[in-house]
Amino acid sequence: MSDTTQSNGAGRRLAKNLALYTVARLGLVAVLAAIIVGVAKLAGVTVPIIVALLFGLLIAMPLSLVLFKKLRTQVNKDIAAVDAKRRGDREQLMKRLQGDDA
Repeated sequence: MSDTTQSNGAGRRLAKNLALYTVARLGLVAVLAAIIVGVAKLAGVTVPIIVALLFGLLIAMPLSLVLFKKLRTQVNKDIAAVDAKRRGDREQLMKRLQGDDA
């Protein structure tokens, strides 16, 4: 597989996994906000949706680290692969600019 195809694959994989991770976290916030609103209704209290979303966001931050650990680890690996490719390309460009055509 060529370097270009490999870097495109890593970049696409990163975009896909990052989008999936983002959607999962946003979904978790929505579910937690719905639970907060539901529990408040059962208790006979009215909670504004923005307050429920803010509390859902605060609860989801640490919870997503545990629930989505595998996905977060994959995103980190994809970022490292893309970064390594960029670093290698930059080093190759610097060598070529210095006149070392190897």
